[in-house]
Amino acid sequence: MQQNQPGLPPELLEKFRFNLRQAGIQAREEDIQGIIAKNYLRLLLSFEDMAQKNAVDLVPAYLEPWGTEDQVGAAHANQLEAELEPVEIVASPHRLRGPGGVRLTSIQEIAELIRKREVSPVELTTQALNRIAERDGELNSFQLVLREQALEAARRAEREIASGDYRGPLHGVPLAVKDLLAMEGTITTAGSKVLADNYTGYDASAVERLQAAGAIIAGKTRMSEFAYSPGSNNSHYGPTANPWNLAHDSGGSSSGSAAAVAAGLVFGALGTDTGGSIRIPASLCGIVGLKPTFGRTSLHGATTLAWSLDHLGPLTTTVNDAAILLEALAGSDKRDPRTRPVEVPAYSRYTEAGVKRLRVGVLREDGTGQPLATPEVLAAWKQALSTLESAGAELVELDLPEFNDLRTLNGVILAFEAMAFHHQTLTKRLGDYGEFMRRRILASYAYDARAFVCAQQIRHFIRQRMNAIFEQVDLLSTPTMPYGAPELGDPARNTYFTGPFNALGWPAISVPFGQTAEGLPVGVQLAGRPWDEVTILRAARVIEVAEP
Repeated sequence: MQQNQPGLPPELLEKFRFNLRQAGIQAREEDIQGIIAKNYLRLLLSFEDMAQKNAVDLVPAYLEPWGTEDQVGAAHANQLEAELEPVEIVASPHRLRGPGGVRLTSIQEIAELIRKREVSPVELTTQALNRIAERDGELNSFQLVLREQALEAARRAEREIASGDYRGPLHGVPLAVKDLLAMEGTITTAGSKVLADNYTGYDASAVERLQAAGAIIAGKTRMSEFAYSPGSNNSHYGPTANPWNLAHDSGGSSSGSAAAVAAGLVFGALGTDTGGSIRIPASLCGIVGLKPTFGRTSLHGATTLAWSLDHLGPLTTTVNDAAILLEALAGSDKRDPRTRPVEVPAYSRYTEAGVKRLRVGVLREDGTGQPLATPEVLAAWKQALSTLESAGAELVELDLPEFNDLRTLNGVILAFEAMAFHHQTLTKRLGDYGEFMRRRILASYAYDARAFVCAQQIRHFIRQRMNAIFEQVDLLSTPTMPYGAPELGDPARNTYFTGPFNALGWPAISVPFGQTAEGLPVGVQLAGRPWDEVTILRAARVIEVAEP
């Protein structure tokens, strides 16, 4: 007997079934009932309500200019101010303490040893591969370990450095990349059985840039299927455990990248972020996760989740390391039309500049009328904000009811773009998708034809209103997640504080600060104006140094 979710209009379910039939998708009744039971259609109801309240006659966001001179000019002004007032900040040894009190080594530290030839890239890579072999059985953080490939790259790096051809702080350093980035000669699964035989004969742009910098890619990391879940759940390859407590989830979708860095298996890793997939696992695993401005880094060679929401960035143990990796990754790419020919700052020059006179927006009301997070997460966040204030920043409380609408918009636009990407495969190989991914993507067919353009119109309207806050503040802060890592098997389920910044395209970073009563990490999020990663890196560094 068919059931209907309480409050779900019967005509909506009828339209949903009709749309699936018209699309040529033979959805099983079990999946349709599962979608209803999980309330996956609630996003559509929220969107319809929002569309009624935000009726606008504006051009859609996809016609909005991006990377304008005004945006870049404002970001550059903040950089110049930072350059004028450098502040001495002493590195915090506690910040590099990982799960179980293990001392983690930063890219910045190991690079100096490599440069002085006190550490061998071959020795370092061998140690990393051995750590992966020892620990990954319990973590499940790697999809593919590239042992021979990594050792050959390490030997090449060692020869280059010995001959005086030192390329910079990534030269000879073992890193990892998320398994939706193409690498020549490897299978790129994007976490799915659908792509289990997807041999890629070329390198993604991000892989090219790491290799050009001399980095050693030790392997490709686990992820939720097609990056659609904010948890590590994956019915094909299994979940990824949190290194701080193996009974808890590592977050998603860049699960393996975050866990591998937090456990000290590699010195840094790449992730992608469509609704929080860098920042969520960074927060839950106690490391730094940076989502740059939309268009700052190339996604050429990355399996798409949603073209207008996807971002690529680093996961690292420190803020300085994130700056080092971003310098290598950033820049325009003719193969990715989303990138912009915007000057790339020397990010690592600015991280120590402090926050004197910066105005930090503090989210007070997000449009729900509910507490923003659990009491212990709120306490950690407020303590982190106090460190910014003590360092010379001004805290400005802001009510942003648009935040809740942005959550809905991000989910709706993601659903449409993911549906477009997967449509042909869904008509032929529906059963090869895991249950979570299959039901989430099928729910996208409940929308009518006008909804995508309507969502993009509202996106443009809200983005204009949100951009106006930079007349009052230089950056905005929220918790990264409203709670600590959930138990394994009950993955993180929301993108409350992360998704809005994908819809806006603003840069955002998660930096660890404090722990829950269970000893699990808590993350603080900082977001800034487009192209102004410098300011969020400055503030994140101050928080990092002050972490208790």
